[in-house]
Amino acid sequence: MSEAGGGRGCGCRVPQRASWSPVAATAALCLVLATSVCAAGAAPMSREEKQKLGNQVLEMFDHAYGNYMEHAYPADELMPLTCRGRVRGQEPSRGDVDDALGKFSLTLIDSLDTLVVLNKTKEFEDAVRKVLRDVNLDNDVVVSVFETNIRVLGGLLGGHSLAIMLKEKGEYMQWYNDELLQMAKQLGYKLLPAFNTTSGLPYPRINLKFGIRKPEARTGTETDTCTACAGTLILEFAALSRFTGATIFEEYARKALDFLWEKRQRSSNLVGVTINIHTGDWVRKDSGVGAGIDSYYEYLLKAYVLLGDDSFLERFNTHYDAIMRYISQPPLLLDVHIHKPMLNARTWMDALLAFFPGLQVLKGDIRPAIETHEMLYQVIKKHNFLPEAFTTDFRVHWAQHPLRPEFAESTYFLYKATGDPYYLEVGKTLIENLNKYARVPCGFAAMKDVRTGSHEDRMDSFFLAEMFKYLYLLFADKEDIIFDIEDYIFTTEAHLLPLWLSTTNRSISKKNTTSEYTELDDSNFDWTCPNTQILFPNDPLYAQSIREPLKNVVDKSCPRGIIRVEESLRSGAQPPLRARDFMATNPEHLEILKKMGAASSIDAEDGLRFMQEMIELSSQQQKEQQLPPRAVQIISHPFFGRVVLTAGPAQFGLDLSKHKETRGFVASSKPYNGCSELTNPEAVMGKIALIQRGQCMFAEKARNIQNAGAIGGIVIDDNEGSSSDTAPLFQMAGDGKDTDDIKIPMLFLFSKEGSIILDAIREHEEVEVLLSDKARDRDPEMENDDQPSSENDSQNQSAEQMLSLPQTVDLVDQETPENPPESDSESPSPAETEEAASVAPSEQISSSTESHETTSLDGECTDLDNQLQEQSETEEDSSPNVSWGTKAQPIDSILADWNEDIEAFEMMEKDEL
Repeated sequence: MSEAGGGRGCGCRVPQRASWSPVAATAALCLVLATSVCAAGAAPMSREEKQKLGNQVLEMFDHAYGNYMEHAYPADELMPLTCRGRVRGQEPSRGDVDDALGKFSLTLIDSLDTLVVLNKTKEFEDAVRKVLRDVNLDNDVVVSVFETNIRVLGGLLGGHSLAIMLKEKGEYMQWYNDELLQMAKQLGYKLLPAFNTTSGLPYPRINLKFGIRKPEARTGTETDTCTACAGTLILEFAALSRFTGATIFEEYARKALDFLWEKRQRSSNLVGVTINIHTGDWVRKDSGVGAGIDSYYEYLLKAYVLLGDDSFLERFNTHYDAIMRYISQPPLLLDVHIHKPMLNARTWMDALLAFFPGLQVLKGDIRPAIETHEMLYQVIKKHNFLPEAFTTDFRVHWAQHPLRPEFAESTYFLYKATGDPYYLEVGKTLIENLNKYARVPCGFAAMKDVRTGSHEDRMDSFFLAEMFKYLYLLFADKEDIIFDIEDYIFTTEAHLLPLWLSTTNRSISKKNTTSEYTELDDSNFDWTCPNTQILFPNDPLYAQSIREPLKNVVDKSCPRGIIRVEESLRSGAQPPLRARDFMATNPEHLEILKKMGAASSIDAEDGLRFMQEMIELSSQQQKEQQLPPRAVQIISHPFFGRVVLTAGPAQFGLDLSKHKETRGFVASSKPYNGCSELTNPEAVMGKIALIQRGQCMFAEKARNIQNAGAIGGIVIDDNEGSSSDTAPLFQMAGDGKDTDDIKIPMLFLFSKEGSIILDAIREHEEVEVLLSDKARDRDPEMENDDQPSSENDSQNQSAEQMLSLPQTVDLVDQETPENPPESDSESPSPAETEEAASVAPSEQISSSTESHETTSLDGECTDLDNQLQEQSETEEDSSPNVSWGTKAQPIDSILADWNEDIEAFEMMEKDEL
């Protein structure tokens, strides 16, 4: 997902194939190559070993591509476990994932320019002939505008770019007459109706044959799209306009980007994940660099590189400054709220953010790129692959891995930037893991669960389009590639577009309005090649010194602690005081507050941030009180209500806080995941159904058990060992549709709590439970029959204490290995992003202990744990009824001087822009 290959030399050079303006030359090459340095690293890898690994990549590609052509073509993708093609409509629907399939031989088109990069020119020529002969773009299929643009339109343009290059060389493609370009133009016109909205943002889907909103189109009713979906069009559409002279494509893509820029949150300069395409309102207001947003940022910077338009660089740098200010918590990249950027929106990261270190290389910001990449590599070494999502303490959150290429991409660009052979060893590890764990007789199969090594019957087209391209380039020398890779830019799907498009068929340049309403920091903009001695010190141990503190970060599960210690050692000063860490009884904290705003501009900035956090913290604590957990109480013999399990509520169904509790015997549903019509309705009729989390939405499970006659439902987490005493509770979200039809109560139990019920069923067969908003008094008559032992009393006391946990988190059932956000290098579809989990900020600030969850879960960070224990003991001595205002009384005199600033922050909080 990042930029075209940088040179191995230490200087910038301009390609000879076209005359260049100074701006275009600087944009396209100096920025690309600025980070390329002649750096000596660890022991260099021999040319023989590099060639051996490069040949291994070629063999792996042949295995994947050959099996696709033999067993799947002309289908869109290969199903490597069953050795057959995946054809839309002939296989069970996978939901939005299938929107990438359009019955247009997707894998073949996506692989065209990979064939040339891997020096398979004869196979490329044969593949182009097959595309021209067999591919039909006029199918009655609803496809994703985003996926079709980056994979198919980008694949056709990348194929055309290299076809004309080969034709110029005089050996291959002499018969070629822009046929791929004509197909791309045809597809471009088919996508244009999607832009028929008042905002200029495209509909997320379109029917290739019937367009939008016609009855036969079966699409056009959507209201939301993801930011990346609307903001990842400019490279392909501009290239199509520059190649053909039809300016309409570039104009439409620019209009969409302009609208997204205008709708950014002005105080934070961040954008949300999902936006209403008609009103421009943010639907999901969390912001990060992963799924849903990723390639929007990528395309702003690359649009500047390819098109030479300064406004794109200004926009990118403005966003980048916000990312590094709020989202970047090295080595982590955590989502925040666009209106409250100091509060994290979740405590996990998705795999799509692995592209970001590569983009930082293009930006020229090497240090954070090395840090984040190393953290990701440590996760991979622990799990063999990068899970679709993982927590801040590096536990698996979503266990699936669809062979994504983003980490390999960043590895390639970091090697180009540093010359450090360490990254060659990283690439070697990727090759070994792919062959050892993902290779099957008919290709390479996605990992269904990185923890168990189980496979999924899918091999996405992006695996051939990107993974093998980046791995081959990583080990290839310049003479191993038949053309100069530096003359091209990579799209988000790693398709190649020539940089000479910068001066071809340029449309009338529009007035740059970016700086008219944005205060820009000039120091954030580089208009010439930076001095590489400053950018990347000529020290062979520089990259290693950055990586070293992170070597054990995954095993210790202590990233924040390590970072704080490292920063303190570097600066010789204490890290800034955060509101979530503040203790009114700590004299040192009070002294720090007195200094804020008085000593220096840095102190003033810390003071402003602290004030904002304080306001948000107070507001969030009030919200926490409105989201209490629910209770599952086992009331049958021999429990008699003594066992109370902490449960998460649902945003749909019967609200147990407003209605009487639900009582009934429990029964397991079949299928256990509850994702289809139950085959044992007689077993769950009139009972509370037990269903396992995963494979479909929570609301779908609820409807299926309700239709079978169940009076309630308990969803049990499929993540073995999870427990409410170590993880925040979940609030199950709906499916984005009207859920008023769900009338039964639904609760969520973690694996540990769910296993208590399952074990009870195995031992006692008949188990009766009570679903309620809080535990009910035990039945005294039943207790007389079976007096509780002291052990049971202790267990009950512990269980009831669990009910006091205040934190809840919105979650959808896509938070499973089976249902992560599905897209290539980019983002989930709007339906998925609309339902994607959002961790309540309360998880970050509900208690001081929780705010350090990444440093204390495993007991590895002794010093920090001791601090947390002392802090926790201090809090326990306080009355739980003391309000936030009461706790803050000791600093009222200090805050009094800040009233005016606090009011300003409150106004910002209400700002809906």
